[in-house]
Amino acid sequence: MSWFDDRPWMKTYGDREELLRPIPESTTTALFDRAVQNHPDRPAIKYYGWTATWSELNTMADAFAAFLADRGITRGDRVGIYLQNVPHYSIACYGIWKAGGTVVPLNPMYRDELAHVLEDSGAKAIVVSAAAYLDRVKPYTEGLDLVVTCNEKDYGVDLPEAIFDAFADTYTTGCPDLATVVTEYTGKSVPDPGFTPDDEGIIGYTSGTSGRSKGAQVTHRGLSVNSQMLGINQGYNETNTIFTLAPVFHITGFVCQFLAATACAAALSMNYRFDPASALRTFRTDQPNYMAGPSTAYMALLAHPDFSADAFASFTSVMSGGAPLPEAIVQKFEERTGHYIGQGYGLTETTAQCVVVPKGMRAPVDPESGNLSCGLPLSSVMVRVRGENGEELGPREVGEICVTGPMVVPEYINNPPATAENIPNGELKTGDVGFMDEDGWVFIVDRKKDMINASGFKVWPREVEDALYTHPAVLEAAVVGVPDEYRGENVVAFVSLQPGASVTEADIVAYCREHLAAYKAPRIVRFVEALPKTSSGKILRREMRQVAAAEAQTASA
Repeated sequence: MSWFDDRPWMKTYGDREELLRPIPESTTTALFDRAVQNHPDRPAIKYYGWTATWSELNTMADAFAAFLADRGITRGDRVGIYLQNVPHYSIACYGIWKAGGTVVPLNPMYRDELAHVLEDSGAKAIVVSAAAYLDRVKPYTEGLDLVVTCNEKDYGVDLPEAIFDAFADTYTTGCPDLATVVTEYTGKSVPDPGFTPDDEGIIGYTSGTSGRSKGAQVTHRGLSVNSQMLGINQGYNETNTIFTLAPVFHITGFVCQFLAATACAAALSMNYRFDPASALRTFRTDQPNYMAGPSTAYMALLAHPDFSADAFASFTSVMSGGAPLPEAIVQKFEERTGHYIGQGYGLTETTAQCVVVPKGMRAPVDPESGNLSCGLPLSSVMVRVRGENGEELGPREVGEICVTGPMVVPEYINNPPATAENIPNGELKTGDVGFMDEDGWVFIVDRKKDMINASGFKVWPREVEDALYTHPAVLEAAVVGVPDEYRGENVVAFVSLQPGASVTEADIVAYCREHLAAYKAPRIVRFVEALPKTSSGKILRREMRQVAAAEAQTASA
């Protein structure tokens, strides 16, 4: 027996009984039915002035399910959704589940990657933006039985021109149109699919940072447990509104916003895609109470000229997930809005959150590294920190974060070797390096593969990035290691600046040397207008590593 078995985080929760109880296991369809039955006339979706109640959404989802059944989609069939944060996503997703299918959320930034994901998942159908279908998806749909297209301008009465001017009012695709088939099939229904918590809910594809992305089989158990956590943690119900800061296709947006809204019957404020100007406007019109998204989204909001505290007056909780959160951003945001940004930690393989900063609590900062904790394990979760040989480590000892619990996926589809390597005996090896303190707070140091070896010293990029974020001129920062014949690797920082700020490479290096050991300070600082990111807002270190390596090779030639 180890100290992890005592679950020290449970004591830190204190007398908050709601956080100490295991979360009930259910299915996505059961949670949806509960919202519809208990609150049929409450708003389920808000989208630029357009609103649908739970009863109306249910009618539309039933109609789409009937259409899918009529076209041969049955229990266990996988159906891709290639959309942004639009009402069609909710209609399609619940329609697929009502027909007994499995949802395959697809990143709207996918291009050639679609070929692999559609083939690997064995998808029989796809729901796609008509514009995207005509522009880039059609070449990858030959093996599908059904393609359903939709127009982002079908719903919404006050669409922002900056986002929607490029979209046509109508498209001719030759494919069934979602809004049209919903109208045609209204009144028809399909039998309850009879899902159990063990059944497959979605196939969530990993980011594919090394090789092709893997399809994680996410169960209804995992989806239901983690989506209910929001209502339990925040105390939310049908009177609340949740803003889709993170994209719905991403596991954070899918579970912590989209499904969480259903689990507590709250309204979902949808925003097509994140745009700081549009988001700030929607905060003022839809009056959301909650949002969760990457730290880069908060940086973009802070830097926007329309940013002011009044836009956040309706919020009662603000969370970050999907990317590391520097403490400096938490401080800046709280100073300007009065809202503390809590943090959550999870992966596709943990069905999003498995570690969360509970509402009303503040994450501690590690006094040695300045690293901000990402939270406490949920009541249904077991987190352990393991060493190089799989041994359990003690408090504050740095190793690999490993997770077990009902939200951990059972396998990667079509990939037994990856399952055996990464999820041995049901315990997920996250690939994230970190530690747990004596009270159960989890601290993520970095990804295993991102560690820099500078003259024999370990340098974790996140520690350097956290120091950079405290510089008043820095908007965003990312640190990578680049091969060097003498030192092994050099520390290279990519930095974008606050609007109107001016600073030199020497200034940045000197600042880092004031706050870090000399070997951790960047030897090279490269200023860029913006850092490359995934569509979920995660900074792409691998792209900057490639750029820095190419520049270093050219310089030495």
